[in-house]
Amino acid sequence: MAAHQELDSIMGTTTRIPCLLSAEGFPEWKYRMEKYIKMKDFKIWRRILKGPVPITTTHGDGSVIDKEIENYTEEDFEKVEEQEKALATLTMALSLQIAQGSREYTSAKALWEALIEVYEGNEDMKQSHQNMLRQKFNMFNHILGESLEAQLQRFITLSTEMSSAGILVTRSEINKKLLNSLPKSWDMNLTVIKKTKDPNRLSLAETMEIIKACDLDDKQREINHVNSYSTAKLGISSNNAFSSFTTP
Repeated sequence: MAAHQELDSIMGTTTRIPCLLSAEGFPEWKYRMEKYIKMKDFKIWRRILKGPVPITTTHGDGSVIDKEIENYTEEDFEKVEEQEKALATLTMALSLQIAQGSREYTSAKALWEALIEVYEGNEDMKQSHQNMLRQKFNMFNHILGESLEAQLQRFITLSTEMSSAGILVTRSEINKKLLNSLPKSWDMNLTVIKKTKDPNRLSLAETMEIIKACDLDDKQREINHVNSYSTAKLGISSNNAFSSFTTP
């Protein structure tokens, strides 16, 4: 239960804001944070993108100056409230260590852009990150002793990271990489899948469904084999016992 709650606090839910804990988690946090804010209040997302609305007044000579707070209208206070909500929403989504280093930013737009600059970096850093992810993709393979579910989850995570980093990979590349990374015991299933399915047309989700269906079929055949062997063994034992009983 505690582990589930911890995951919710990181990934976020419809009622819980996603939390940024580290640089490694920034791409996914950025994506989820945008979706969360848009779902809660699109006005907040607008303030993050556009920044605070200046609250000014015009003198008789035509000069424009900041309006004194005692002269704020209800509409002016609504603008301030919108900006403060945006800044608070972003701040509350940061871990304590990250938030402490972000107190200098007084607008949601400034904070958002600073986070992107720090965790996404310049073009050279982005390119280096993309190269690292491509290498991980090219080297992706089954780990000895790893369950099928764990391998599929690793692949989903890697695919999500690549997408967040702006790496475009075709359906065919994705599907072939996943299929070819399965254990050698899957050779027969892979032959059937490759002959009957078109990797150019399948989504990653559809390919995983096919893999899971094959896995379930294999497990069912194994169960049937064990049951058949047990039944046969029981029958032999029963016949021997009956023969012993009837032999004079």
